[in-house]
Amino acid sequence: MSEERITERDDGVTSERIVERSEPNTTTVVERRGGGGGILIALVLLAAILIGGYFFLRSDARDAVETEAVSEAAQDVGDAAQQAGDAVEQVADDATGEGE
Repeated sequence: MSEERITERDDGVTSERIVERSEPNTTTVVERRGGGGGILIALVLLAAILIGGYFFLRSDARDAVETEAVSEAAQDVGDAAQQAGDAVEQVADDATGEGE
């Protein structure tokens, strides 16, 4: 006569059922079922990485626009300084009579 022993454990996340038989040449069956918490954590982590990457790329684009604006403003200041220098030189030439 064979004897069968069943052990069941459940921790709220994973349930496990083990069936053991005392017959010779038998196989012990272990069944495990998980709650899928690992998949949920992986999805949340993936979403966080994607959102972080989006904001990182947006900040790089914003920095490029700011850098371009500063460069254009510096060029405008340089052009204005050149015009002021030319005007001062013209006035000095007119005052000394050298420009004629």
